[in-house]
Amino acid sequence: MRPILILLLCFFSLASFSQNQTEQQRMAKLKATMTYPVIKGTERSGVYPVKDFTETTDINMEYKLLFDLTDFNPDSVNTESNIGLNEIAHKINLHVAAGIPLKNIHIIIIVHGPALKAITNNEYYQAHFKMDNPSMKLVNDLAAAGAKFIACGQAMANQGIERANLLPVIGVAFTAQTSLSYYQMKGYIKFDAKR
Repeated sequence: MRPILILLLCFFSLASFSQNQTEQQRMAKLKATMTYPVIKGTERSGVYPVKDFTETTDINMEYKLLFDLTDFNPDSVNTESNIGLNEIAHKINLHVAAGIPLKNIHIIIIVHGPALKAITNNEYYQAHFKMDNPSMKLVNDLAAAGAKFIACGQAMANQGIERANLLPVIGVAFTAQTSLSYYQMKGYIKFDAKR
């Protein structure tokens, strides 16, 4: 009886391994098709091509996108650009890949909480993390694509971050909460910048 159980266990382990390998191969092929219509970012920013889709969007409409960025990368990925910023790049890339011209996409990124560290300059980042800010290029690429960054003054005060510690493309509001209210009342659609 025991040899049969061992044989069955080996068979199921091999089948599981084969299935995982097949899934990894499928994902590798799929990832090879990813495009980055506006912002490269990381792999998380890419989009897959979709053929023969039946639901379309009005490419002449104005798209007002409001992103609430609060998270800082966990230690396991702190050498990479901010995951939330990559999610924002992904959403912008999705809109453009769907045919919406970038000029019709209006982007506001409200930054507060631990995410403030992702929009600091290299001097601040070096002093706190002993490395250059890995999100700096992505912040500048998003700004070049038309994104407006707004840091929360209340969170900055709470964390001891000064205006001089922020990247030059960052604006400062009295509070993230009133900025979120304001832009939503102006018709912006709010997304959490999380994956």
